[in-house]
Amino acid sequence: MNAVVTMLPLAATRLSLLVDLATQLAREVDLDALLETACERIARAVRADRATVWLIDAERGDLVTRVAVLPEVPRLRQPLSRGIAGCVATTGAVVRLDDATQDARWDPSADQTTGYCSRSMLVVPIREDARSPLRGVLQILNREGGSFDDDDERYALALATQLGRALGMTTLRAPHDAGPGLVLRGQFNHIVGRSPAMERVFQRVARAAHSEATVLLRGETGTGKGLLARAIHVNSPRQAGPFITVDCTTLPAQLVESELFGHERGAFTGADRRVPGKVELAQGGTLLLDEVGDMPLEMQGKLLRFLQERRFERVGGRETLSADVRIVCATHRDLERNVAEGRFRQDLYYRIRVVEIEVPPLRDRGPEEVERLAGHFAGVYAQRYRRPSPELAADALVALRAHGWPGNVRELEHWIESAVVLSPDGVIAASQLPSCRRPAPVCSASGVRLDPAMTLSQACCAYAAAVVEACGHNKSRAARRLGIGRNTLARLIAGGKETTRN
Repeated sequence: MNAVVTMLPLAATRLSLLVDLATQLAREVDLDALLETACERIARAVRADRATVWLIDAERGDLVTRVAVLPEVPRLRQPLSRGIAGCVATTGAVVRLDDATQDARWDPSADQTTGYCSRSMLVVPIREDARSPLRGVLQILNREGGSFDDDDERYALALATQLGRALGMTTLRAPHDAGPGLVLRGQFNHIVGRSPAMERVFQRVARAAHSEATVLLRGETGTGKGLLARAIHVNSPRQAGPFITVDCTTLPAQLVESELFGHERGAFTGADRRVPGKVELAQGGTLLLDEVGDMPLEMQGKLLRFLQERRFERVGGRETLSADVRIVCATHRDLERNVAEGRFRQDLYYRIRVVEIEVPPLRDRGPEEVERLAGHFAGVYAQRYRRPSPELAADALVALRAHGWPGNVRELEHWIESAVVLSPDGVIAASQLPSCRRPAPVCSASGVRLDPAMTLSQACCAYAAAVVEACGHNKSRAARRLGIGRNTLARLIAGGKETTRN
């Protein structure tokens, strides 16, 4: 009886971990943070000292600790030809040892780097099923009591299979379905991005997630602000709570207050019952105010009061209510310009930009990022439409790299979806891309009109002004696109105007 009572908590712990991995990896989680937690729980479930996930890096052809319970170093790498982990990653065979240091395959370099002392070891392959390519290995070290047993091995294999299936749902994808390994395409589960510009965004998102501060996500339409807002939520202490979105562009001015704060029965014609607002529905979670720059001016004061006090009244009600809600805002508008023109309250502007995250447009993320995203979307839609494993032809890559992407990531996704549908053999050529039939403008400016009578200074001024307009009058962004500093841009425009006056 005592043995049964003792085993129940351990069995429940193991089952809970298997279920949690499947559900967590379906969301936009920070992969490092998630797998670090998983490794800690794996070690506890097997009553071991520590666990490590080694992944096969398909780009470099070696093993990398995507995450490990290694307080000594952030990451390790080793060749596939070295060590017990390398042996399992190469052969797919399970290795279970009472004393790893006595095995001929033992490589002491990891212990030498970390200062750790490995003894008993259980290493199992990570893959979706027995016929699938290997993605990596799960290594568990130093079992309490000395030796891993058959139950530990069966559980570790089940867990590794679950890991393999779960990783297939993330942005860690193999370059080809038949090939071993994975390609890291982003820090967050469903957000592709490895450019320096996106790495800076990811760092801010990760830091913001662990606070309660109001966040303002800024960037052009189609850059992925909504995905990043959700990533902030699911990596925060509020992840178990709801994530509620209010699109400020789709609501008539007279309905914004009711949408946010709800209304009582009889508050207006047709209000035949009490309806809670999005603020109440987001209780304990996160509320995303998408395109907050389009919120009607008359509503901004009530939003400011809620942000300051977390208190509100339903439309038609007298009772003052409160809500524990984390606020994240997103906009493509130039809020500074809106404030200057009286279309956005200055006090609200300062209240919502406690933590500001600028999301770069796709054209500023580099051609490699475009190719990376295109490959990701091709894989997603090939699976959805049951097409063969996709391949981007050389002429398609040239066309994708040359495009200006005014619609950003959303435009690229639609292009690739269309191309996958039109490519029954899986080979995506330039002829299947919309760009080859309908050339897209590099920017959304109305155009640059140059008069032959203009001086060079005036022509440069006209072009710079058009780029500023295309960037939504964001001079910092315009300067980056032109490859100059803000002061140089200001002098360029001022010099052209001065020449015109003279």
